[in-house]
Amino acid sequence: MRPRLSVAIAALLTALAAAVAACQSAAPAAGPNRAALPTMERVALGANACWFKSGDPAFAAYKLAPELNSFTGRPRILLVHKSSPESRPLLVVQAEGSPARLQAFGPMMQEPVAGRIAGDVNRWSAGNKACS
Repeated sequence: MRPRLSVAIAALLTALAAAVAACQSAAPAAGPNRAALPTMERVALGANACWFKSGDPAFAAYKLAPELNSFTGRPRILLVHKSSPESRPLLVVQAEGSPARLQAFGPMMQEPVAGRIAGDVNRWSAGNKACS
């Protein structure tokens, strides 16, 4: 009688393992973290690489000032004049919540480069590292 019980337990464990494996394989692939901080980290890395390190002339007069450690729950990046970094920011990009709600504002959003800024920020926040 004991061998029959061990065969039944083994069969039950095998079925359970197969069910667990099926559930795990059906799970969707994990995408980028959509919370505010990881979103703004991606945006800051993209801006630094594509706007500044690349030598893009549209951003040559500016400097990136990331403020990712925010106690307000709104991590952000600022673009300021390279010659006067203490001056008022010309662009603020910030995120809040999970999933992150992005905002971009400041004088640069009234300039011709505004469409490009919006496209780049949206692309980077979604996890795409490409430059425009």
